[in-house]
Amino acid sequence: MAVDDRFIVRIYDPRSDDSPSPVILFIHGGGWVMGSLDTHDGLCRRLATRTGYPVAAVDYRLAPEHRYPAAIDDCRAALQWVSASPSHGLTPRSIVLVGDSAGGQLAASLAIEATRTPSPVPICAQVLLYPVTDLTTRSNSYERVINGFPLVAETMEWFADLYIPPGVDRTSADLSPLHADLSQALPPAYICTVDNDPLADEGILYAAALSAAGTEVSAVHLAGYAHGLFTSAGTIARGEQMVDKVASFITEATVGHNSYLSL
Repeated sequence: MAVDDRFIVRIYDPRSDDSPSPVILFIHGGGWVMGSLDTHDGLCRRLATRTGYPVAAVDYRLAPEHRYPAAIDDCRAALQWVSASPSHGLTPRSIVLVGDSAGGQLAASLAIEATRTPSPVPICAQVLLYPVTDLTTRSNSYERVINGFPLVAETMEWFADLYIPPGVDRTSADLSPLHADLSQALPPAYICTVDNDPLADEGILYAAALSAAGTEVSAVHLAGYAHGLFTSAGTIARGEQMVDKVASFITEATVGHNSYLSL
């Protein structure tokens, strides 16, 4: 469903009626350069089926044709559209932000922004799958994962250089959430990292930073797996298991939040 001349939102709705429901806003990865609705279609379908909630997947503009801040601008506009537009047929009671890799960075940034400028619909949880959280330094995992895996340090640096124009401050919260002033009002987070990934250390550090700021965090680190585990769920058994765990987290977070809202 096209909603803007800059981006598209595809809705997966497993419900049998149009009663109010939590909505998952899904933001795909791909280094802000690659990825699409189709590359993450299977994961979105799994999340919709296993939670029973509608998934609104954002297809934002990509670099290098559309550099920073195009991606975050589009995701911000999509969140507003899902929250406030009657045209999509959803009645969101709350929103769960979900993203993998670069999509995790975009989801984390939206969660941070919502503590300063609240969304019309409350954000009740964030799920960050091997997220980008720090574009300013080379962590130990950047030094360690340099070849032999789907994503390596050199490729990640190439993505970042294509997305971020020269001279831009990479400590900005919508580029490096790890450098943001984190509020205790942030929603509960599920963060999954994998060890054969240049992003492993920054994801772990972000989970620790959220926890230190007072956020409820469920952090999982998987040994022996590489970047792309969740989009490989159809072929890797552990990927399927992890989708189940994410779905369980979303269900628990939304049930608790919606019970609170109804008081």
